[in-house]
Amino acid sequence: MPVNFAPSSTDLLRFLPETILTIAGTLVMILDPLFAKKFPRLFGHLSIASLIAAIFAAIAADGSRGISFSNLLIVDGFGTYFRVLVLCIGILAVLSSYRYLSREKAETGEYHALILFSIMGQCVMVTANDLIMIFIGLEISSIATYILAGYLRDDKRNNEAALKYFLLGSFATGFLLYGVAIIYGLTGTTQLPAIRAALQTPETSLMVAGVAAALMFVGLCFKVSGAPFQIWAPDVYQGAPAPVSAFMATGPKAAAFAIFLRIFLTAFDRIAVTWTPIVWVCALLSMTIGNFAALKQNNLKRMLAYSSIAHAGYILVALTSDSNIGTAAAMFYLAAYALMNLGAFAVVIYIAGEGEKHLRIEDLAGLGQRQPFTAAMMTVFLLSLIGVPLTGGFFGKFYIFRAALDSHLTWLAVLGLLNSAVAAYYYLRLLVVMYMHEPGDVVNALESPRPGMQAALILPALGTVFLGILPGAVLSFTQAAATLIR
Repeated sequence: MPVNFAPSSTDLLRFLPETILTIAGTLVMILDPLFAKKFPRLFGHLSIASLIAAIFAAIAADGSRGISFSNLLIVDGFGTYFRVLVLCIGILAVLSSYRYLSREKAETGEYHALILFSIMGQCVMVTANDLIMIFIGLEISSIATYILAGYLRDDKRNNEAALKYFLLGSFATGFLLYGVAIIYGLTGTTQLPAIRAALQTPETSLMVAGVAAALMFVGLCFKVSGAPFQIWAPDVYQGAPAPVSAFMATGPKAAAFAIFLRIFLTAFDRIAVTWTPIVWVCALLSMTIGNFAALKQNNLKRMLAYSSIAHAGYILVALTSDSNIGTAAAMFYLAAYALMNLGAFAVVIYIAGEGEKHLRIEDLAGLGQRQPFTAAMMTVFLLSLIGVPLTGGFFGKFYIFRAALDSHLTWLAVLGLLNSAVAAYYYLRLLVVMYMHEPGDVVNALESPRPGMQAALILPALGTVFLGILPGAVLSFTQAAATLIR
């Protein structure tokens, strides 16, 4: 009897967001040589329209949850949450890119196509139910991001960032693939539920499974810039174009944490006792190295890079708890982190100037006097990064440390709180410079933010405040999704 390999209408609906992004990215590349000079901002508009359409498609697909394409993909609350998150990150990244690309005279369709393809890969990652599909999505996202890091080809800093990111990223991917190969040899499958079932049988060697998990942990830890595999992040974030740094610090990281959670809470749930101590150490190292290194930075992008490492440590605390509340807390914190980090990077993009010449902390001097709106938005983001109440960052950290305490990780929670106190110093330093120093030449020369930049500042600020005032609306969804994934 012949086998029908044609996808069903349900399969197509569940894969609709990725289809939209693929078509949009291809269309942008086709239109690039035709309209790049006459309508340079057309591609940004098309990108935002396609990302919004993909969000609606993801919501529609969530109404038809289940597995698709021979169990390779799964649409559930967990996947839908991260789909919508990375799509929203894409919209904010494009909005913050308008002014930057115009200033650098680099408005081409190639940039927006790469953004769309990278997000498409991330959407595949977060809905993958198979290690091979996770790898495919990861590579689609990574290759596009490697190119974005070197987007300004005549800028040596971009070239260096792209080369470092590509070489180290490829090396880390090798570890991930070795882990996949070992677990396939051990269980005879790459599908996550089947791996979990195989590890429940007594004849399966948990020691070999632990080796596979360790290798995959190395690859994923690199992608989320967790210590001791974080060394690439400051150099790459500093050297890449500022909007690309903002995108790399949020979108790929959110998707990588999504597969981190899905793999280790489903396929490797049986050996949680083995890998939990490793994640414990990794979380502590990430928080400590990130925060203490950020104290000494004078470059804004480099400081935010180390800050990103520290925040990866906070999320790893939630992963260490190995509980439903920990998974829900990680999901919530990733949304809050994405909003406040994108907003902070948008301010950096705004003040950087042509060629990104103004990236010192002192370049923010007097921003509160000359640009009160921009300074107010930056204040919201910094307070959220610190974890001040009524911001998304506060509730994100609260839920993470609560999950740690519920799992009897008292020392890790205490050390995490102490790290948060250290982080407050370098965030408050920016507030002091903005409001208590006299305006310098950089701030005096700034023009008022244009509509695209205003949107890139207002939308994350509104999201940050919303998560701080009404966290239950998001947390209830993340708790339900966390329960289903296990």
